[in-house]
Amino acid sequence: MSSEHQHRARKRFGQNFLHDHHVIDNILAAVSAKPGHNIVEIGPGQGAITEGVLKATEGHLNVVELDRDLIPILESKFNHYEGFNIHQGDALKFDFRQLIQDEPLKIVGNLPYNISTPLIFHLLTYHKDITDMHFMLQKEVVNRLGASPREKNYGRLSIMVQYYCAVQPLFIVKPGSFHPVPKVDSAVVRMVPYTELPFPAKDVKVLEKVVRQAFSMRRKTLRNTLKGTVSSEQLEALGIDPSARPETLSVEQYVKISDSVS
Repeated sequence: MSSEHQHRARKRFGQNFLHDHHVIDNILAAVSAKPGHNIVEIGPGQGAITEGVLKATEGHLNVVELDRDLIPILESKFNHYEGFNIHQGDALKFDFRQLIQDEPLKIVGNLPYNISTPLIFHLLTYHKDITDMHFMLQKEVVNRLGASPREKNYGRLSIMVQYYCAVQPLFIVKPGSFHPVPKVDSAVVRMVPYTELPFPAKDVKVLEKVVRQAFSMRRKTLRNTLKGTVSSEQLEALGIDPSARPETLSVEQYVKISDSVS
């Protein structure tokens, strides 16, 4: 029995392995890897996407994998590619700066649900060195990433990601494309960091704090949620209605509030 079949997906790593070739081809088409691209795959699993990326880049790829048991499987499959490098470790703690050489990073991954949001926040700290990111995520997370003001999925994640990136949901992936079969639909999203931020904040830490505070009680008005940080008079001076709810404001309006507080 091959080691590939002996490896069981682990609940604690949130593993669901992709096996649908049609979906794999669609992801590879979206990533559009070429020779010379500096691609990093997060959580390659058993290598469903890895093979196609290696062929497209003529054998150059860095992968970050947490599960030690998968390392020998990946090595036996792909070690004949000279430019294939495995970094065993936790992507949440990984310093992606070590992989930026002359080329910025293109990042791809089928992200475990339990780490997807903190990992995206971690990657945004490298936004100046990333060309694009293509992720398979829980459909609900992709809906939140791409949501617009006044939509029910719009919130802190939408605002902070859209501050740094243009977000484009690409396609839905049904549970049957994985083993074990997850209980929810997945979706693939493209995130492209802006070379020039459209609405740069004076202090992004203040912006994060304002957004977190605004959404701490999303049913309440800004007057209530931002109490102690910004007054109703200050909001009115910025042209923002203090009786508005947090999910009605754009990224630009949140930057305005945070700049007035900075």
